[in-house]
Amino acid sequence: MKLKIVLSVLSGESTQAEAARRHGVSETSIGKWKDQFVLGGRSGLEHGPTAGKPTGREARLEEQVDDLTRALGEAHVELRAIKRGGAAGMGFR
Repeated sequence: MKLKIVLSVLSGESTQAEAARRHGVSETSIGKWKDQFVLGGRSGLEHGPTAGKPTGREARLEEQVDDLTRALGEAHVELRAIKRGGAAGMGFR
């Protein structure tokens, strides 16, 4: 709801006072939301595009997923070897 209100004010679709009356919120709240929105947009422009770039946490999680996927694959190969020839069939151990 906040985004819709802020966008309507910024686009000139309605004034801050009109939006406040229509949605039952204070003009002060809308003013704060608008300031937050503009500051967030300014930050996005200052720091450049980040779309598609993983955050540090996302990169660590992706690395963990890769490690776990690799470990699962290795365990699958070992299990198949055991089923086919028992422990003696596992020449790599």
